[in-house]
Amino acid sequence: MDFIAVNNFGDTRSGGLAGPMGLFIIVLMSIATVLLIRNMNKRLRRLPDSFTDVDAARRQGEIDRLDAELDRPSAGPHGAEVDGDRSRAAPRSTETQVNGPDPGNRPAAPSGGPDPA
Repeated sequence: MDFIAVNNFGDTRSGGLAGPMGLFIIVLMSIATVLLIRNMNKRLRRLPDSFTDVDAARRQGEIDRLDAELDRPSAGPHGAEVDGDRSRAAPRSTETQVNGPDPGNRPAAPSGGPDPA
């Protein structure tokens, strides 16, 4: 039964700085973490409850201005060109759709080149 309790991890008495050095590093990192958390809590407490969004107010003002310009019947020199109600569906066209060139009306190949047909 001696083989069960055999120490295969080397001599634990020589160079015994690994344990105390590891403990020192862990304690040092724990202190740094506590100090960082305290610092961030102080900074968060100094922040206001809410921020005024200047950009959002400016964007909303621009949107309101553009909406007011669209509501006017003729806003400036290009008023006749601008359609105020673009949400309507376009009227159906009576023209037929062009799908492509007719293969029977293919133009002749230029002279000196190969015949594509």
